[in-house]
Amino acid sequence: METARVLVAADKFKGSLTAVQVAERVTAGLRRVVPGLAVETLPVADGGDGTVAAAVAAGFERREARVTGPLGDPVTAAYALRGDTAVVEMAEASGLQHLPDGVFAPLTATTYGSGELLRAALEAGATTIVFGVGGSATTDGGAGMLAALGARFLDADGKPVGPGGGPLAELAEADLSGLDPRLADVDLVLASDVDNPLTGPKGAPEVYGRQKGASEEDIAVLDAALTHYASILGPDTAALPGAGAAGGIGYGALVALGARFRPGIEVMLDVLGFAPALARATLVITGEGSLDEQTLHGKAPAGVAAAARAAGIEVVAVCGRLALPPEALEKAGIRRAYALADLEPDPAVSMAQAGPLLERAAESIARDFLAG
Repeated sequence: METARVLVAADKFKGSLTAVQVAERVTAGLRRVVPGLAVETLPVADGGDGTVAAAVAAGFERREARVTGPLGDPVTAAYALRGDTAVVEMAEASGLQHLPDGVFAPLTATTYGSGELLRAALEAGATTIVFGVGGSATTDGGAGMLAALGARFLDADGKPVGPGGGPLAELAEADLSGLDPRLADVDLVLASDVDNPLTGPKGAPEVYGRQKGASEEDIAVLDAALTHYASILGPDTAALPGAGAAGGIGYGALVALGARFRPGIEVMLDVLGFAPALARATLVITGEGSLDEQTLHGKAPAGVAAAARAAGIEVVAVCGRLALPPEALEKAGIRRAYALADLEPDPAVSMAQAGPLLERAAESIARDFLAG
């Protein structure tokens, strides 16, 4: 009989456990039932928050830079570097986590710090940059990012327009001639789990504006301002998949930085070395905080399950909350899911006790799939 080797490749449980902690808890639970079990852990992310942490767990070096936060205040942001490959997470510089509780700035939040973080990666010698975008506090079409990299956005009086998406309504001229010349020699991969266009009913303001504090009026202002911005920079690019990612920073990267869009989980599995780890495994355990309809649209567990199924390796999942029927799980390539909510129905308690509960779920997996 083949010796069991388990690969734990799960994303974070948002608000409870990091991807690294998920892997540690699952491993502990498995080994309580099967002592000495061979377990390999590969925390994963799909390009959103947690992407740098996953790269560091896979052996990248963590680097830090002081950059401009979404409200204009300085923040410390991390990126990951291995050789000449950098993993840059826009949320580290321009994410919602940098906003004080209850404070939003939908019209004026800037991605300037994301541009500064990209520049730090360039200065570290990166020639391949995986740019994970998601979790942004911003809807500025990437204008702030481009300004930090040397672009100029001027109004009719020749003065720089203000920060954020709202002031782009006043844009008269976009001068990209000053962009950092090193960008021409960089392979910039836009890694995102969303494929929205920049504007319109499925665009960045309409779909994601409300979670950044935008009112209905703000959404209309932002959509019009970004439509105007795109008319000057390149309207065709605005309809491309990923242009609407992270408040339109995807558009800025695609139209001005020569980025190429790839689903975030695919990129990250490549960067993290998932294929060789998968080849060593007899069972894969994936998961995230909530397994729901969104999971099926490019989230980490779906990417892991698809790759494992293609290799003929069985997959089970762990999650805080399960909102998918068995047939949807099966279609995604997941044999069975173990939800913490089945062990502790109170969501607040479940989140607070996620670690011990996850160990119990892993014990069940070991009994069901590995013992005997």
